[in-house]
Amino acid sequence: MTEHLGGAVVPTGFDVPVEPLRRATHFTGEPGCIAEARMFAALFVEQLRTEWCATIGERTSGALLLVVSELVTNADRHSNGPYILELEGTDATIAVSVYDSSAALPLRFPRDPRRVGRHGLEIVHALARQVTAERVPVGKRVRAVLTLSAD
Repeated sequence: MTEHLGGAVVPTGFDVPVEPLRRATHFTGEPGCIAEARMFAALFVEQLRTEWCATIGERTSGALLLVVSELVTNADRHSNGPYILELEGTDATIAVSVYDSSAALPLRFPRDPRRVGRHGLEIVHALARQVTAERVPVGKRVRAVLTLSAD
């Protein structure tokens, strides 16, 4: 519900969305998929700012794009089929879920600055407040939840 006061639109609190904003897309593993996933996430952030009036700073936005890149890269490298990127957000959090066809759960290796590669899940854990991986009927789902801030 919205009231009009002297030409100004004043939200009354009843017009706030109650369902999280959800968007999903799928990728086949073709070259350019990771860049497309980042663009998809950037558009999602803009839509969340508009529809939920979410305050999302550049640092948080960058962290989201990095999490999307890492999870989509892992799905691209370790599954034998297409994968799905699903984003769900409110004014407080964004959840990034990636579904792929491999049933093998990802491994988080201990910190080792001498190791080349295999730091993706370590990065995701550092940026997200919660990271889960579970088997689903089509393979697995890896989900990371980020807290939004105006940084």
